Amino acid sequence: MIAGSSTRSATARGEVVGGSVEEYDGGYSAYVLAKAERQRQSAASEARRNNLLRKELAWLRRGAPARTSKPKFRVDAANDLIGAEPPPRDSVELLSFADARLGKTVFEIHDASLFMGSKHLFEHLTWNIGPGQRIGILGANGAGKTSLIRMILGEVRPSHGRVVTGMTVKPAYLSQHLEELDPTWRVLESVEDVAQRVDLGKGRELTASQLCERLGFGADGQWTPVGDLSGGERRRLQLTRLLMGAPNVLILDEPTNDFDVETLAALEDLLDGFAGTLLIVSHDRYFLERVCDDFVALLGDEQVRELPGGIDDYLERRRRIAAAAGVVAAVVPTKSASAIDRETQKAQARLERQLDKLRDRESVLHAQLAEHATDFARVTTLNEELRVIQTQREALEEEWLALLA
Repeated sequence: MIAGSSTRSATARGEVVGGSVEEYDGGYSAYVLAKAERQRQSAASEARRNNLLRKELAWLRRGAPARTSKPKFRVDAANDLIGAEPPPRDSVELLSFADARLGKTVFEIHDASLFMGSKHLFEHLTWNIGPGQRIGILGANGAGKTSLIRMILGEVRPSHGRVVTGMTVKPAYLSQHLEELDPTWRVLESVEDVAQRVDLGKGRELTASQLCERLGFGADGQWTPVGDLSGGERRRLQLTRLLMGAPNVLILDEPTNDFDVETLAALEDLLDGFAGTLLIVSHDRYFLERVCDDFVALLGDEQVRELPGGIDDYLERRRRIAAAAGVVAAVVPTKSASAIDRETQKAQARLERQLDKLRDRESVLHAQLAEHATDFARVTTLNEELRVIQTQREALEEEWLALLA
């Protein structure tokens, strides 16, 4: 008989699950116990599979140079595992839902110019950002990516021109600065302070506790005082609070900083189903290609350039710009190859020493942030110093990578 029937003489029961019939021997109590056990085994199997998938993704994402020496059978097995996953998102469905949430206008930049002191970041910039677009913003440090975001959000006014924001736009901005929260709050309390539940669209809904768990705060971690969190955990909490506000425009500035592989995988899954507009600034190529559909670049020519060929297009443009600069420099008398090699090695050694010092200072600052979590003035000062150190480190890393090219 099918479970739920009132026939008393039956000694076996069946249940229709996923288009097939699962049979259970015995009475109704035996059916309930057996069903619970099958569900437990299924959940454990799925958890193991997800864990394996995350490990294989972490293994593959270490980069192409390292991947070439890895066993081909494992690469094939990992690709098979990933290939078995369903498509990450239904772009047409998400776009339709985004239209309903946002209307036709999100952000429109009309003939805008932005000057920072004597530096011209943008000149006569015109750019429309529509509902449901998922845009990765690329550019070297200092190109103006964060300034562009702040202009879009209205935090800075353009020197000329204007920025139009849609009437229904509800943005959320994850900056590189940590927000200040009451250190005596528990993690869950700080998230529930935003909302108790969040609507993800298409009938999906998560409680504050469920969203915390998705982003790495387990049952015990949700009761940790905010003042006891590390810098990376505070950033995760900042992201959780933003998502809890149910924005329809999400702007993320270097969101992968300080996140482990599991948190990144959970964030990617959440963003796959985000039915709104995404703007993401990141140096993580895998993350950008995983969650974005379109890419633009700031190449130092005071414009935002679309990249039809994606990140490869950006890298090729950067190479052409560097090559053009090299042609100009070629008219200057050059030193011998051996002298250049020695100077390059010295420069690399110097940059590596500076980077080591900055990383040591970052570690000290993170420890001091945890130690002085209840002192708001001290935390503000430390955060500002940490931001300066991180900016210096990123600039030195760009210089170091340029020497290797």
